[in-house]
Amino acid sequence: MSLEQFGYQDQLDRALTLSDLIVYGMIFMVPIAPFAVFGFVWQDARGMVALAYLIGLAGMLFTALSYAAMSQAFPLAGSVYAYVQRGLHEFAGFLAGWLILLDYILVPALLYLFSAIALQPILPAVPEWAWLVGFVTFNAAANLLGIRFTARLYKVLLALELLTLALFVIFGALALHAGAGAGRLTLAPLYDPRHFSLSTVAGATSIAVLSFLGFDGISTLSEESAGARNAIARATLLSLVLIGALFILQTWIAADLARGMRFASAATAFYEIAARAGGPALSLTAILAVVISFGIANAMAAQAAVARVLFAMARDRKLPPVLAAVHPRFKTPYVSTLLVASISLLVGLLFTHRIDDLTRVVNFGALTSFALLHLAVAWHHFIRQRSGAWLRHLLLPLAGFAVILYVLYGMDRTAKVLGGCWIAAGIVYYIGLAACARGRPRQAGAPPPSARGARHAPRS
Repeated sequence: MSLEQFGYQDQLDRALTLSDLIVYGMIFMVPIAPFAVFGFVWQDARGMVALAYLIGLAGMLFTALSYAAMSQAFPLAGSVYAYVQRGLHEFAGFLAGWLILLDYILVPALLYLFSAIALQPILPAVPEWAWLVGFVTFNAAANLLGIRFTARLYKVLLALELLTLALFVIFGALALHAGAGAGRLTLAPLYDPRHFSLSTVAGATSIAVLSFLGFDGISTLSEESAGARNAIARATLLSLVLIGALFILQTWIAADLARGMRFASAATAFYEIAARAGGPALSLTAILAVVISFGIANAMAAQAAVARVLFAMARDRKLPPVLAAVHPRFKTPYVSTLLVASISLLVGLLFTHRIDDLTRVVNFGALTSFALLHLAVAWHHFIRQRSGAWLRHLLLPLAGFAVILYVLYGMDRTAKVLGGCWIAAGIVYYIGLAACARGRPRQAGAPPPSARGARHAPRS
């Protein structure tokens, strides 16, 4: 299906293969993501860290299936914004885009803070703001140079992350065999009847799910995919399953190694566990890997994703049109990229000492937009297109919707209040946008989003 059928023209560089997309998804989710948040999940899950990640994977699998279904129906760069807009309703689409922006715009700043915290024990004299400036500048420059350059860089960075993870798994398994921690792999990280409760698991999962956010970013590269029509769908599912297996493996080993330990802080818990497994050298390796993975690889992918959502929304005049400007040489949305870099720096400076609050707010935006996506799949495929696929287009999306609501329920009050304020601001903005649009003639060649979705969506 060509982009012209949706009223657009190809402006971005179609250069990414299926393997490039899978690497991008894994880089965005980060194979060693639990290194940075393990201590926070450990506290909330009462040690059942692997269970929190298993539930998070199950919930995200439902969402990945919904992304896969909509990416084939609407192969556009706007991701959940485009899918909900065309699959459900124009206002719902705007709200989904507004909510995913809360995730995508804030997550680079969160990643920079994780990296700055990890570097503090090594270089305590360097202030956190200096690391923020350095990371933001490097990633903005890389993204401006184009998707071909970053795709090559992602492969190198992914290899380094997987090597670090392999070292931890090997040394961790050897340490357990030698009697460290629990002395062996136990079932406690998956289920501990002494501490298990639905509220405990829900609260921990709301943090653990942060590690999975990123598989959805693959869909923002739809207009840069050179593969088959189902390339985005396949990459989304494959990268999520691969990452989920790695998350559960490493947190299971880490949780058993942590038995009996008292951590200096939640932020440094994993590095202390790494030291128990392989000594100071492994701890230092883990720290440096987190810095490279979060501060460069993951944040670079996040900046690329949000720039393309801004590009798509600006192209539809839901945001200032200047954000849809594409660089004539590098074929990148350069204005959006520079804006994201500026916001990331500002947010990072504001939340330097409130990293846990920032984590929860990021999750709120992503999960709420995912809930709208599930409704869009059911409405577009099962009701509007009458696909008749009860399991794929009705039961699975509704199950995913229920899991998302469960995790949102477990979030703390601060995240819900801040997220609610963001939604309210979006509604006010949309009302103002609609009022301005009444007196403006419709752009030539661009039918309303609802019409585009109804007219060009294929039956499944």
